[in-house]
Amino acid sequence: MRDRERALKRVLLAVVSLLLLVLGTASPASAHAALRATNPEDGTILQRAPRTLTLTYTESVGLLTDSFRVYDPENHRLSTGQADHVPGRADTVRVPLPARMAKGTYVVAWRVVSADSHPVSGALTFSVGERTVTRATAPGQAENGTTTSLYNIARYLAYLAVALVLGAAAFVAYCRPPQRSLLRPLFVVGAATLLVSTLALLLLRGPYEEGTAPELASFGRTLTTRPGELLLARLTLLLLAVVLGLVLRRRPVPRPAAVTAGAILAVALALTWSAAEHASAGIQVPLAIASTTLHLLATAAWLGGLAALLLTLRAPAVPPQVVTRFSRLALTSVIVLVVTGVYQSWRGLGTWQALTDTTYGRVLLAKLVAVGVLLGAAAWSRRWTRRLSTTAEAPAKVPVLAGAPALPPEPPAAPDLPVRHLRRTVLAEAAVGVVVLVLTTLLTSTLPGRAAEEAATAETGIPAASVTTVPFTVGESGRGKVQITFDPGRVGPNSVQAVVFGANGALAAVPELRITMTLPAQRLGPLDTGITDRGGYWATNSFDLPIPGTWTMKVTVRVSDLDQTTVSRTLRVTR
Repeated sequence: MRDRERALKRVLLAVVSLLLLVLGTASPASAHAALRATNPEDGTILQRAPRTLTLTYTESVGLLTDSFRVYDPENHRLSTGQADHVPGRADTVRVPLPARMAKGTYVVAWRVVSADSHPVSGALTFSVGERTVTRATAPGQAENGTTTSLYNIARYLAYLAVALVLGAAAFVAYCRPPQRSLLRPLFVVGAATLLVSTLALLLLRGPYEEGTAPELASFGRTLTTRPGELLLARLTLLLLAVVLGLVLRRRPVPRPAAVTAGAILAVALALTWSAAEHASAGIQVPLAIASTTLHLLATAAWLGGLAALLLTLRAPAVPPQVVTRFSRLALTSVIVLVVTGVYQSWRGLGTWQALTDTTYGRVLLAKLVAVGVLLGAAAWSRRWTRRLSTTAEAPAKVPVLAGAPALPPEPPAAPDLPVRHLRRTVLAEAAVGVVVLVLTTLLTSTLPGRAAEEAATAETGIPAASVTTVPFTVGESGRGKVQITFDPGRVGPNSVQAVVFGANGALAAVPELRITMTLPAQRLGPLDTGITDRGGYWATNSFDLPIPGTWTMKVTVRVSDLDQTTVSRTLRVTR
């Protein structure tokens, strides 16, 4: 039995380490502000050079020291004016452009920080007079892999640590285990991890926003931003909690006062997360922050409490009341998680279709599956909890000698067999809980479905064009990608535009480009879009998509008389 428990612990440690490594080094997910509209529009040809570039996002954004870079057709960076927000519009930014701009295609690379603290970047092009093959090689402001990985790992560690600390504190306050010394390592490790991860987030925040290598040059600016202020507040609250814990150890205070002070600190600490993530932007912000705070506290009470219970069950004798109280605490946490989770899912998704059509929805589905498994494990634990209570309540027959004084009854202790089984189920429950916690953290790094739909709809309410990027490889050196736009990307007449980019990111000319559409479910096609070379890009003004469904788009690119390739992608077409 002990060998099985040790094996489960090793598996749990391996799962945590692997998840931190994979998710920390994964390419960054889409951030939470999305570009809604630009003036001039992406890819347009203007008769006169614009005086100002305006970009509108789906939520308010913050500006960096180098948020916008504009490159001319010769790949020279233009000297632009200071970017600022349009008066009264925190979601709209304007950039003054030079008075004189030569004919040709210009590339704009941008990087801003969304209202929920995540940086987002992208690029667009516009042409003055005529479209040309630009030599610009900076289609976007790239992430720094080292900084992003370190920042993501610190975020996951912070979530895990706060769950351990708050959950253990809730377990001590409500379940009142007799041997609290067993939980001391949990508090020490959790508090130390939270302290180190918060310091790391504070130091890495500036480079993470700028997309640069780790350095301290932007630390002063970080302290003036809302994410930096929240991280600093988290650090202060954590230090205050450590001081409070030391004071309580040396000078006991009435239990109601200690519990009240701890609850206030816990809520304030949870607010440093909820005020910096999804809840801080979008609709119903006050209600969303309250819901997210309750969600985080309930998660900590359940998952952190599981870790505390696991350590408590190592004691030689555990009063059944401790396990029974935690069972009630876990049930209350689950109810809070369900209520707040349903609200947050509705707020983040917007529509049922987003549940399967967006990354946010698919991660949410994975979390729901993991929560279902977790509830199954919890139900199994409750079974052993009931058996433990029943066994402990059975009166023990103690022989009493004639004339001997009656011995005081010993406090009921947990029978060995139910405790061993309960320890195993709690360990399995904790392993699944770590997966749930990681998926929860991953959701905070993923573009919500509602925001994705807002980004796909212009301010007029007309659905935006469907844009698909298709990478291709021809031989050893013929590498590039084709950016294909169907406007409006729905059933009926569409205009189709295709732009070919070379391996260096610059526009490239090819002798032939062909795009055909097939609907396998209806055995329809292939339908040739009939795009023609328009001098630097390929297009057609009239192509009909007759039926909704998932179409297969085949893109044939010929780069020379002998070299060509065909690449397929799916395109979802709705009414």
